[in-house]
Amino acid sequence: MEQVIASHPYYYLMTINSCNASSRNGRFLSTGSDKFTGTNDFTKVDKVEEAETVHIPPPPTEKLLVLGGNGFVGSHICKEALNHGLTVASLSRSGRVSIKEPWANNVTWHQGNLFSTDSWKDALKGVTSIISCVGGFGSNSEMYKTNGTANINAIRAASEEGVKRFVYISAADFGVVNYLLRGYFEGKRAAETELLTRYPYGGVILRPGFIYGTRSVGSMKLPLGVIGSPLEMVRFFFL
Repeated sequence: MEQVIASHPYYYLMTINSCNASSRNGRFLSTGSDKFTGTNDFTKVDKVEEAETVHIPPPPTEKLLVLGGNGFVGSHICKEALNHGLTVASLSRSGRVSIKEPWANNVTWHQGNLFSTDSWKDALKGVTSIISCVGGFGSNSEMYKTNGTANINAIRAASEEGVKRFVYISAADFGVVNYLLRGYFEGKRAAETELLTRYPYGGVILRPGFIYGTRSVGSMKLPLGVIGSPLEMVRFFFL
């Protein structure tokens, strides 16, 4: 490697370990003299020629699609992703933002139904990563459909579209609650299996515990603090 030292009216070239000047993404220098006498020698040169600058394109912008970005967890993910400089889009059944905060205006909101892939194909364009926060409660069949089938459809569509990474927000086991909410947990585990099959290297499964907060993101308010406490007690008892 060489270092060019400018001192008017001449240029001096210091050679280090007798290496030639080169740069991967900078400027390539050549000289009109070959009078190098050894390591750390200074030799007067006649001229320094500057070759063409090599331009390396910047890395592509990461685009994140959050499935269920209007929800409690999904909205926080959207906000954090924006804070880290990502381009963020969200998919929901309504396609309308329900969050009255300034950052929400920087998210592209798409309308689509995970049970109909054609309804949200456009939302996948240019997406490099997906985080799915889709889930819900109801009867066992409804819970399996919402937590399992919907996410399985999303994983398959993302894989076929060439999306590199897929993160699935699943749920931790809660002992006897797994039986009481059988459709919920069976659906979650089915989606996990599909993700590991389609994304053996680019898939991530997160199993958080019971998540709740004080911010309302829908039209119905639930006393989640009260609901969550018995679940924590059950989980502790069955460990």
